[in-house]
Amino acid sequence: QVQLAESGGGLVQAGGSLRLSCAASGSIFSINAMGWYRQAPGKQRELVASIIAGGSTDYADSVKGRFTISRDNAKNMVYLQMNSLKPEDTAVYYCNVKRWRYDYWGQGTQVTVSS
Repeated sequence: QVQLAESGGGLVQAGGSLRLSCAASGSIFSINAMGWYRQAPGKQRELVASIIAGGSTDYADSVKGRFTISRDNAKNMVYLQMNSLKPEDTAVYYCNVKRWRYDYWGQGTQVTVSS
């Protein structure tokens, strides 16, 4: 299996920035995609950004132009740079790995944006 560990969440003012990191370990061969999801209280988990093995990226409309996903294949890490944060970005952010037929999830890291 794959183990994921997120870090970098915290409390930030609106307009500020945070950088989330996710480290993958375990059975890390043949990872097809990595991404970030978020879930706010009372809402479903939603895809924020993803990056596939070939390097293509995708973003939710709500974060385009503000967030950037990147990866370091040699270190088995994925990052989410979040700029111009808004209160509506407040959520628990989860790292996700897709490997073969399976999904793996981190424990989540809280991001709180104050106004």
